[in-house]
Amino acid sequence: MVEIRNLRQLRNSPRIIPEGRSLDPVHQPRILRELRESGHVHRTVKAEVRENLLAKLRAGEPRFPGIVGFDDSVLPHLERALIAGHDLVLLGERGQGKTRLIRTVTGLLDEWTPVVEGCEINDHPYAPVCGRCRALADELGDELPVAWKHRDERYGEKLATPDTSVGDLIGDIDPIKIAEGRRLGDPETVHYGLVPRTNRGVFSVNELPDLAERIQVSLLNVLEERDIQVRGYNLRLPLDILLIASANPEDYTNRGRIITPLKDRFGAEVRTHYPLTIEDELTLIRQETVPDIGADIPEHLIEAIARFTRLVRESTAVDARSGVSARFSIAAAETASASAVRRAAIAGEEQAVTRVCDLAPVVHSLRGKVEFEVSEEGRETEILAHLLRRATAETFRSRLGGMDLSPLTDKFAEGNQVESGELIGAGELLHRIGPVNGLAKIMTALGMGAGEESPGHAAAALEFALEGLYLMRRLSKDDLDGVAVYRT
Repeated sequence: MVEIRNLRQLRNSPRIIPEGRSLDPVHQPRILRELRESGHVHRTVKAEVRENLLAKLRAGEPRFPGIVGFDDSVLPHLERALIAGHDLVLLGERGQGKTRLIRTVTGLLDEWTPVVEGCEINDHPYAPVCGRCRALADELGDELPVAWKHRDERYGEKLATPDTSVGDLIGDIDPIKIAEGRRLGDPETVHYGLVPRTNRGVFSVNELPDLAERIQVSLLNVLEERDIQVRGYNLRLPLDILLIASANPEDYTNRGRIITPLKDRFGAEVRTHYPLTIEDELTLIRQETVPDIGADIPEHLIEAIARFTRLVRESTAVDARSGVSARFSIAAAETASASAVRRAAIAGEEQAVTRVCDLAPVVHSLRGKVEFEVSEEGRETEILAHLLRRATAETFRSRLGGMDLSPLTDKFAEGNQVESGELIGAGELLHRIGPVNGLAKIMTALGMGAGEESPGHAAAALEFALEGLYLMRRLSKDDLDGVAVYRT
């Protein structure tokens, strides 16, 4: 940032407008006098959040877009904390959407807010707090230049790591400014850290207990006295900030990982959780899976992945304290899609549709995302493969359990067999199976509606039915290097 020291520099400096946004100079005041005449009212960050949240509640509008499964559990507690004006901690295992939830809080800020132009800590023109802006206000009075900051720029975030320093969060002396000739002790020689630079915004500390204790102490003044201190300088900056932290419950409740005074200064603790229902799990996978991989994932396979994730979380072989992230199911869906795209490229197919054979590679790709109990060492792949078969069987029972599949089983009545696999194209698989009466009913039961009558979808439906019949012990299957042979 170019430092602006006088009125001429302020007037001649270019305005920085965020990409994709514009400011209407007709409707946005540019100096302090125009701002006062516009009737603008200065509100604190917590007042902004409170009033905008209440407005959305009264209007019945979504408050936290993109958040799945928290409507009746987490969000009411979060809303009470925000209305009360509390700094808060979100407690939950990895991959429960804590960071995603924190980032949506910025949507409760005003879309645009005025700041003193060129200020490093976003001072409000009505009440500047840093020495530089107070001096400019005294010099320029009602001519004090005003800039506008979008709410997306009023969010700061720091992942707590053991090497995080006080300078990173709060600030430190800038040796370059000292070298320019300013005296040591001048407040303008301070380089502000992330917290003061997010003044008049929302700041998030992810994995708070991972901060060293001496760094946690530096946050005490921010939470209680709402100011900062830098290396003994006679510097008092009353910060206007909403501080939200995230933590793993195991670390947060351990007295050795977080200092008690800091813990006491948070006004609220809100517990998060993994999706409670299979419907929420399905919604999350659909919402978060990267859409441009190039393969269609039928509904029944998304359900199988969701059930697989839930079984892994519930398994006694998995370390429950670590949890199984929501990213596990998302990555599983993306890996299965990638397998379908790879097959389509090799087989020369125009359309890639994910099939049940594409789920098997998920076990090898994602076993590193799960932490197992020590007693299960060496059996990780076996355990995940077993749970995937269980999830597929449960999905088969829920979708096709009561359906007459005798037209398909009759194909094996005379000792016939069908060979499938991850590199066998849809057209080739359909040719090997032959015509099947009732195929349309099978596809409908699997959630394939209008517009999904392609060979790829038909092959996906029949292969899933074959796999389900095998898991129900109505067919046998031999697995040979990625090739599955179904027979009586």
